[in-house]
Amino acid sequence: MSRAPLRFDRRELAGAFGDLGTDFPLLAGLTLACGLDGGSVLACAGALQIAAGVFYRMPMPVEPLKALAAIAIAERLPPSVIAGAGLALGVIMLLMTATGLLDAFARAVPKTVVRGIQCGLGLQLASLAARQFLPAGGAAGWALAAVCALIVVALSGNERVPSALIVIGLGLAYALATTLSPRALAAGFGLHLPVFAAPDARDVARGFWLLALPQLPLSLANSVLATRRTALDLFPDRAPAVRTIGFTYAAMNLVAPLFGGAPSCHGSGGIAGHYAFGARTGGSVVIYGSLFLALGLFFGGAFAQILQAFPKPVLGVLLGFEGLAMLGLIRDEAHDTNSFALVLLLGMIAAFTPYGYLTALGLGVALYRVRDRLAFKTLR
Repeated sequence: MSRAPLRFDRRELAGAFGDLGTDFPLLAGLTLACGLDGGSVLACAGALQIAAGVFYRMPMPVEPLKALAAIAIAERLPPSVIAGAGLALGVIMLLMTATGLLDAFARAVPKTVVRGIQCGLGLQLASLAARQFLPAGGAAGWALAAVCALIVVALSGNERVPSALIVIGLGLAYALATTLSPRALAAGFGLHLPVFAAPDARDVARGFWLLALPQLPLSLANSVLATRRTALDLFPDRAPAVRTIGFTYAAMNLVAPLFGGAPSCHGSGGIAGHYAFGARTGGSVVIYGSLFLALGLFFGGAFAQILQAFPKPVLGVLLGFEGLAMLGLIRDEAHDTNSFALVLLLGMIAAFTPYGYLTALGLGVALYRVRDRLAFKTLR
C-alpha cells in the first residue's frame, strides 16, 4: 500500500459527503431509538474518519455496522449492549486477522462471488433510497430530490463545480427555511466530551449473541472482501491488504464503544460513494470526519434537531448514486454470460433475502466450485 499525499481541494471537499446517505440515517437511528449520546456518537465517528484518512491516504470510509444497527434500532437495545457487541466483534476480527484465518477466508472466496456481494450492496442502497428516503418529503421532497439528481447528473465529471457541495447546500437551505431553527442550534452549543463507559461481561455476552453474530457475515463480505476489491478497482496502487483492513476494523471496535461511539466498519459502498463525488485521497475523509468531530464536540446537544430537520430526499439522492456507483463495479464480469448471471443472482440474494450476505457467500462459493469442476470435466 503506497502512501499518497493528502489533498484538501474542491474535489476532496465534494467527495467528503459521498457516504452521508449511509452514515447519517444509521447514526440517527442509534441515537434516537437506542439512547446513545448524540455528541459522543458524532465525536467518535469523526475521530475514526480522520484516523482512517490519515492512515490509508485514500477515501477509506468508517460507517456504522449496518446489520447491528438495524437490529439494535428495531429492538431498541440499550447502549451498554451495543457497546458490548462492538467489543465482541473487535475481539473476533482481531483473532481472525492475527491467526491468518481472515487471509485464508479471502483466498477461498472467488472474485465473481465478491462481485455478487458488491451487486447486492448496490441494489440494497438504491432500493433503500427509493423506498424510504426519496418519498419522505411528499411532493416538495420529490421536487427537491429531482433538482438534486439533475445537478449530480449535469455536473458529473466537472472538477470545477463539485455537485455534492451544491446538493448539501440545497439540503441545508431547505432545512433552515422549513424546520431547522437557528435558535435551537445556538441553544445546543457547548463543549461535550465523550464519556468513558465500559460494558460489563453480561452486556458483552448479550451483544455477542444478539448483534455480533448476525453482523459478522456482512462484515466479512462487505467490510473486508468487498472493500478490498473496491479499493483494488479504484486505487490499484494504494489498495490495502485484507490483513490491514482486518486490523483497523478490530481497532475501531475495541476503542470507540468504550467512549459512547457506534460500532463501526469500513465499507465498499462508502469508497465508491466518496470516489463518485470526486474524492481521490484521504483528505476527503479527514474533512468529513472533522465536520462530525466538530458537531459532536460543540453541537451535540442540537444533534436531534439537526437529524429531524435535514431533508431525507437529499440523503436519498446521495444514497442512490452511491448504490449506482457500487453497481458500476460489476461490469467487468459482463464479458462472461455465466459469471455475470451468477453475480446478478448472488446480488439479488444478498440484497433481498434474510441473512442474504451469508447465504450469497456460501451459495456463491459452492456454485462457483461446481461450475469449475463441470468445466474441467468438459475440457477432459
